[in-house]
Amino acid sequence: MKLPIGIQDFAEIRTGGYVYVDKTQHIHRFLDSGKYFFLSRPRRFGKSLLLSTMHELYSGRRDLFEGLWIHNQWYWEAQQRPVIWLKFAKMAYKEKGLYAALEDEIHAIGKENGISLTGNTLKDNFGELIAKMAANQKVVLLVDEYDKPIIDFLDDVPQAEANRDVLKSFYSILKDSDPLLEKIFITGVSAFSKVSIFSDLNHLTNLTLDPLAYTLLGITQTELETVFAEPLARHDKEAVKRWYNGYSWGGDERVYNPFSLFRFLNSGQYQNFWFETGTPTFLVKEMQRQKMYDATNRQQTSNDLINFDFTKLNPITVLFQTGYLTIKSYDPEWLLYTLDYPNREVQFSLEQLLMSIYMDDPLNQSIPRVVNIAQALLRKDLEAVVKVINSAFAGIPAQLWQKENEHFYHALIHLTFSLLGTYVKSEVNTANGRCDALVEIGDYIYAFEFKLDKPVAEAMQQIRDKGYLTPYSDSHKQKIAVGIHFSKKKKAVAAWAMEEM
Repeated sequence: MKLPIGIQDFAEIRTGGYVYVDKTQHIHRFLDSGKYFFLSRPRRFGKSLLLSTMHELYSGRRDLFEGLWIHNQWYWEAQQRPVIWLKFAKMAYKEKGLYAALEDEIHAIGKENGISLTGNTLKDNFGELIAKMAANQKVVLLVDEYDKPIIDFLDDVPQAEANRDVLKSFYSILKDSDPLLEKIFITGVSAFSKVSIFSDLNHLTNLTLDPLAYTLLGITQTELETVFAEPLARHDKEAVKRWYNGYSWGGDERVYNPFSLFRFLNSGQYQNFWFETGTPTFLVKEMQRQKMYDATNRQQTSNDLINFDFTKLNPITVLFQTGYLTIKSYDPEWLLYTLDYPNREVQFSLEQLLMSIYMDDPLNQSIPRVVNIAQALLRKDLEAVVKVINSAFAGIPAQLWQKENEHFYHALIHLTFSLLGTYVKSEVNTANGRCDALVEIGDYIYAFEFKLDKPVAEAMQQIRDKGYLTPYSDSHKQKIAVGIHFSKKKKAVAAWAMEEM
């Protein structure tokens, strides 16, 4: 199969013999429901391909849709429209500045359509372009990655604010241009704030958490097992699901990240494909600054999820909008969303980066340490586990440790055990409390309880009293309680004990 890895051009996919998962029924459904739309999705999820598909629809390229659902549902001649497609990823706003880059883009689109623009300002030229292109028919406006000039400068707030002001002025012309516009569809990574950018677009429908768009982008399990049945047959279906499935914008329907899925099916190797295309260093540093090392099971309102203030970042909101967290469940009574990592690929990658930043470790030795712990646990060699933990803490620069003594302890213990991946349930809830780490690996089930400057006996007694291993009493695997006393003064494990239960 020819997989369209990184290809976001609908015509190229259809004429080049690449696989295309038919989303045209979804597209038809929302286009039939309104006029102005906004959709937020993480990068590499097919937003540009969606707009490319819409561009070809309104351009009347009927031949490209042969065999797809929409082919006999679209009124090709009656619905043909001129299209303005703004692609911020292709604009040179970093080199020229956003205002100049937009000016160049508007003039270039005008030139492609035989239009000469005479306005004195960017806003005037944009309005003139719309008016002249709508001379005979209403215009369809597609805006791809509207927020990129802001997202790219989240570590430079004055520049982000300046770019936001340019965009707000630029889009303000759309209100007066309403009679000339057939459709507007805007995509981005961050969910819009009407006050900051789209204050005049009162009827903009936000599809981000709308059922119409739950599976509009991404690959569903059914689509994977039907369209990609042949390459999928060579792999463990459940393992593929653990690694790359899990994204949800409603709590029930889940989809695969197309980019990671296609890369995996092409190579046959489990790797962190999506994460390697863009490392959120600024975000991870902000998480560290706010002492947020555990992003699991976070509860947020819909307002938290679809808006963010880049001058005062809420890491959970940004983690959700950028794809590092996803909706696991929704409580309609309290209007609360519960967020968690979508899959192993994302959790493994983000926690590895967090560990590296916490330990000031540019060489990123966290994974070798985790592997050494896993191998020691397979051998029931707790002395080796303690040695690896002490080695990790010994590598922390003294000034960092002294500044964030207790916080560093909790963060690194959590991240170390969480990075053990599918074998670990960190801080597992039981009927009587939480176990710091429950590790099921090989022939063993370990219950770890860590105490900071408290005796090992207290940790061991807590495991017994709380019955952390009781839920596994029917398992044939050997159950082992492990108590660890960590000394802040020594910055190391001072004592430890284990007991077969």
